[in-house]
Amino acid sequence: MQTLREAMTKNLKTVPHYVTVQETARRMQAEKVGSLLVERGGQIVGIVTETDLVRKAVAKGSDLSKEKVEAIMSAPVSSIDIHRTPQDAHDMMADLGVRHLAVTDAGKIVGLLSVRDLLVYFKRVSEPRITQD
Repeated sequence: MQTLREAMTKNLKTVPHYVTVQETARRMQAEKVGSLLVERGGQIVGIVTETDLVRKAVAKGSDLSKEKVEAIMSAPVSSIDIHRTPQDAHDMMADLGVRHLAVTDAGKIVGLLSVRDLLVYFKRVSEPRITQD
């Protein structure tokens, strides 16, 4: 049985809770990621995604150079145990209406799983391969 270990991103990208939305967007751009885990006091307290940036800051006309990421993050972070399957993660994302799940092992976040990670995983394991003409 396949577990999430094969699909998740292990290199966690974080941002402190006190940074501005503008700095957070710059960090996402530099890291080439669509989300960052938000840290406070060494603990993960939320997640900020591109969708959060657009819907909770840009669309509302917030001053991106002053608004703190903590004000727009999604919390708590939805999570799934590492021993679950990619199909379980897919179903959970659909049920919760989220595009990212923290992957936990014994309650500790050890990875992050995005919809894109699942697409890549399912493409890799699917048969037959479909090619473009």
